[in-house]
Amino acid sequence: MANIKSAKKRILVSRTRAERNKAIRSGVKTAIKKVYAAIESGDKSAAQAELRAATKTIEMAGSKGVYHKNNIARKVSRISKAVNQMG
Repeated sequence: MANIKSAKKRILVSRTRAERNKAIRSGVKTAIKKVYAAIESGDKSAAQAELRAATKTIEMAGSKGVYHKNNIARKVSRISKAVNQMG
């Protein structure tokens, strides 16, 4: 355990940020799963609605610095492509 006050603070801050990042990542995964679930059900309008919600969630995670911008672009591209390929 750290003895220096600033080191103790860094431990607390890093723990807090890690928990926040974990919650944001979990939300992104859930949003993506909802898009794929809507695709599986075959409901294109629901899939498009879930795509909009998921895109917003992913973009917000990127603005918080949780994901790199290329990672965000890849995730959005994959789910958009999946929705667009629906019959």
